[in-house]
Parts: sequence; structure tokens; C-alpha cells
Amino acid sequence: MKTLLKKTLAILIGSLLLSIGINLFLIPDQILDGGVIGLGLIANYIWNIKVGFTIICISVPIFALAWFSFRSYFYNSLHGLLVSSFLIDWLSSIRNYHFPLDPAVSSIIGGVLVGGGIGYMLRHQTSTGGTDLLAQIIANLFKINVGFVILFIDLAVIAAGGYLFSADTFILSVITIISVALSTMLLTSQRLIPTMLE
Repeated sequence: MKTLLKKTLAILIGSLLLSIGINLFLIPDQILDGGVIGLGLIANYIWNIKVGFTIICISVPIFALAWFSFRSYFYNSLHGLLVSSFLIDWLSSIRNYHFPLDPAVSSIIGGVLVGGGIGYMLRHQTSTGGTDLLAQIIANLFKINVGFVILFIDLAVIAAGGYLFSADTFILSVITIISVALSTMLLTSQRLIPTMLE
């Protein structure tokens, strides 16, 4: 029961940090993150589709893989996916309170908040799912830090975003994913999430 409460609290805190980072610092300046979040942001910028809804849709095949191959990952990430996606869309109104910061500063703060949210959940054996879930599987298989795996996946997504939007978007997004990766690695450096497969 105590473990369940800790995990629930970690999902709520992590999802809240992530949602604030996205809505208050990334979206107002049209900055991208990587992974599924980045794809959700691209869909939002181009078609005005809700970010959280897009994240859930894109995550379906990854969760299907987890269901058949890594069942414990599926259960440990499902709630994080649903809560974080819901909070991203539910807190979208806070974009109206965006601070008039330099976009590079927004990239750093947004990245630290997103990475802090992801890392905090990973540290408590849960995640937002999506490419974070895919990264967890890869990291556990090859015994490397999950933050490095996320960084490589993120680079591919923001490269596509830079092509679709502008060089400025790409540069700001690079700053963001570096901030995300550093924050995630800081919070997960003492464990490679080995217990999630147990």
C-alpha cells in the first residue's frame, strides 16, 4: 500500500512538472521537445491538435509492444501516460500566463521541468510511456542510462521539427532536449530502473 501511494504521488508530481514545462515554457514560443511529446507538439503547431491526445494516440503501438514483450513496463507506465496526457491538455489555459522570457531561457526552464518530471517518475518505477517507455526497454537491455537513450530519440524528432519549421526552432529544441536529458540523468543516475522488469 505504501509503495502504491508513493508511485501515485510520483505520477502526479512528475506529470504536473511536465505539464507546466510544456504549457508555460515550450508551447508559447513554439519550442519542441523530443520523443512522443515532440511529435504531439508538432501536431499542435501544425494542426492545433491537443498535445496530450496526440501523445496517447502515438503511444498505442509502443504500449502494444510492451504488452507482449515487457508486461511490467506496460503496467508501470499506463497510469503515467494517462495522467500526464490529461494534465497537459487540462492545464493548457496556463499558457495565457506565459512569462515574457528570452526563448532560449524558456527552452532551458521548460526542459528542466519536463526532464525533472520524467526523471522523478522513472526513479519511482513509473513513466509517461511513449518513447520514454521505449527508452526504458532499450536502457534495460543494454544497461545504459535511460537519459542517453531519450537524448538520441529526441534528436531525431527535433531534426524533423527543425526541417518543418525553422533553424531557430531546431536550435531552441536542442537546448530543450539537452536540459531534459541532463535533468533525467541527474534523477536516474543511481539506478537504471532494474526493478521495473521484476
